[in-house]
Amino acid sequence: MNICDQERPDGVIVSFGGQTPLKLAKALEAQGVKILGTSPEDIDLAEDRKRFGALLDRLAIPCPPYGTAFDAVSAAEVTSRIGYPVLVRPSYVLGGRAMEICYDDRNLAGYMAQAVHVSPDHPVLIDRFLEDAFEFDVDAVCDGKDVFIGGVMQHIEEAGIHSGDSACVLPPYAVTAPQLHTLLDYTRRLALALNVVGLVNIQFAMQNGVIYVLEVNPRASRTVPFVSKATGIPLAKIAAKLMVGCTLRDLDVKGYGWAKHVAVKESVFPFSKFPHARHFLGPEMRSTGEVMGIADSFGLSFAKSQIAAGSTLPGKGTVFVSLNDNDKNDRAANVVKSFLRLGFNIIATEGTSRFLLTRGVPSRTVLKASEGTLNIIDVIRNGWVQLIINTPLGQVSRQDEHAIGRMAYEYKVPFITTLSAAASAARSIAEMRRHEFTVMSIQEYHELARQGGTTEQPVSIEDCSRVVEYIKSFQM
Repeated sequence: MNICDQERPDGVIVSFGGQTPLKLAKALEAQGVKILGTSPEDIDLAEDRKRFGALLDRLAIPCPPYGTAFDAVSAAEVTSRIGYPVLVRPSYVLGGRAMEICYDDRNLAGYMAQAVHVSPDHPVLIDRFLEDAFEFDVDAVCDGKDVFIGGVMQHIEEAGIHSGDSACVLPPYAVTAPQLHTLLDYTRRLALALNVVGLVNIQFAMQNGVIYVLEVNPRASRTVPFVSKATGIPLAKIAAKLMVGCTLRDLDVKGYGWAKHVAVKESVFPFSKFPHARHFLGPEMRSTGEVMGIADSFGLSFAKSQIAAGSTLPGKGTVFVSLNDNDKNDRAANVVKSFLRLGFNIIATEGTSRFLLTRGVPSRTVLKASEGTLNIIDVIRNGWVQLIINTPLGQVSRQDEHAIGRMAYEYKVPFITTLSAAASAARSIAEMRRHEFTVMSIQEYHELARQGGTTEQPVSIEDCSRVVEYIKSFQM
């Protein structure tokens, strides 16, 4: 308010600073400061779980079962209704702070004992966690009447990894025309229902073909710079003009939107500077930066993103695999087989090695970090492993993962903690063997896309079918 009193601005924009300034919107408005763009009332509607849930019901848009709680008793009542596992988090927090996945009453009670101190003025949000789901991010701009879709990103990691930590692909790499149409339709309807003026980010999850809304952020998200660079559409500039009275029609905003190249956003982590930090990814954000790779195929763009993140994928050598029991399935076996077909040697912990053998995947057994000498730590230290795939679960596994992660970062061995990322790595290595890397400026990519792309936003199933076929033609 000292700044507002001194500067006497015509208005204040709160939607370019993440979650923190949104919490100031109502207080600023109460002091007579004009908020530009989406109103504080509509910002609060998107944040208030009960009011937002009622809006979704009215629009007939599905979301995971949810509830709100102020203490352990009310939290237990919610979980008895919606079932485990649940994603619990305080409202109005930044970067997924204090967000956890709870699988039983004991985990939930422990969380509630601490969560009330994070944001005492707002309830804890409890959502049914959708396991084995794909997650999507959609960034759009709206002037209150029309909506422009900036980009649809698909996360490489499954739902449950914070969107700031998950690698993302633009355009989406595994989506059908009806699913794409649903994503775009829900985005348009929600932006208009919330009276958004400026940017909006919507996070979706798809489980068994059904698309659910996870959350709507009526503000700029951390993905806006990535989407703008990948597509050549300056979303922040457009949003700022909308907030001071322009319309999308005034600006004549047209995007080829679905660019004729693939962009992968990868997160950069500080673990080399903080070797004792927990390396396993989850709902609380841990990354401190982002990089981007661009190519004309998913595999090469993913490989470029790994190089930029300081985790260059190996072309040959040995892969160490340690899977938790939940990941011991056909999908995991196929991922490991793909490395075997690429000529890699496979070593694994005893339980994982037995599982792989039942699926016809030969491997050599190596001791866990917590077991004896010449274990996986010694193997990494001696340079005998070139890639690590480790999906820990449980306290002992977490301790092993800490030790393996520290060694991996110390000796610069790529360290993967999800099956989705492992599958992407295998696909990238295969493509790197078939094609050489090419380098172009981002402006050259945009120019090529303008020449070969579409200038219209998909609005129907037929439009979405053309877009999906268009995507497939250069992603394979």
